[in-house]
Amino acid sequence: MTTVTTTSVTTATATAYNLVVLDMAGTTVADGGLVERAFASAADRLGVEPGSAEHATMLDHVRATMGESKISVFRHLFGDEDKARLANTAFEGAYASLVDAGHIAPVPGAREAVERLKSEGRTVVLSTGFARVTQDAILAALGWQDLVPLTLCPADAGGRGRPYPDLVLSAFLRTRAVDSVRAVAVAGDTSYDMLSGVRAGAGIVAGVLTGAHDRAALTEAGAGHVLASVTELPDLIAELEAAR
Repeated sequence: MTTVTTTSVTTATATAYNLVVLDMAGTTVADGGLVERAFASAADRLGVEPGSAEHATMLDHVRATMGESKISVFRHLFGDEDKARLANTAFEGAYASLVDAGHIAPVPGAREAVERLKSEGRTVVLSTGFARVTQDAILAALGWQDLVPLTLCPADAGGRGRPYPDLVLSAFLRTRAVDSVRAVAVAGDTSYDMLSGVRAGAGIVAGVLTGAHDRAALTEAGAGHVLASVTELPDLIAELEAAR
């Protein structure tokens, strides 16, 4: 009689959330409303009068779509590829100037949270809806160029940013840190961050209250957890792992 020995997957392996995909502006980076200020510069470049009804409508859309690829936002607002690209260039230039002027800082405790996640053997990826040039300017301003092994912008994921799942799935495919998307944790401050995580099938989709959207918006978009700050994420992950 042949005895068949089965080897079960260890609890630690089965329940470890070893890939963590974090948003930047509003989640790990405090930019103090720079997106709206940079949008004002872009709108002005396209002849949209500040204080006009058109400007107010556009600004409402910008606020509602925080986290989305900025070029996609401008395509929606202006309905013309040339105008969208002109607006996006103006936006990125204005945002970079504000970054260079020192108007950004880490969310308090964000770097320490990332360092803790890394010390626990987790791979951390920083993602954004900004263009690569802006993302790199933010990382340089904060001294975060070597903080994580991978940073992603929409161009790195085939051009589609949030609310598509592409950034999260690109992190999954490029890092090979985990065997299943269910072992991925996603955290962000916008509804689009939540939608992206849900659509990617991430095991943890957590909203944070340090950025654009409130608890109700985050929950409606699929957040399984809403945290005061990204600093609470390492404890949440540890608690969920211990409970499974």
